[in-house]
Amino acid sequence: MARLVAFIVLVIPGIAAALGIKLMRDALFGILFSPFPYIWLQFVAGFLFLAAGIGFFAGFLFRRDQRKGRIQKKKK
Repeated sequence: MARLVAFIVLVIPGIAAALGIKLMRDALFGILFSPFPYIWLQFVAGFLFLAAGIGFFAGFLFRRDQRKGRIQKKKK
């Protein structure tokens, strides 16, 4: 059950990142969607979706590996 919850938690940011890629691609080709009044705003929103999705996924993996002791301590 815990693996299913973890999978669902990772699927949602993955979908957001895919949506971000689609919005940026469509903005580059000049296709504007209705919630966005400007193409540049659509591109920025797509970039934010992409950054948030990848950032959440990377943070999730980092914390998991940190708890399991797979990451080295920082050297000062």
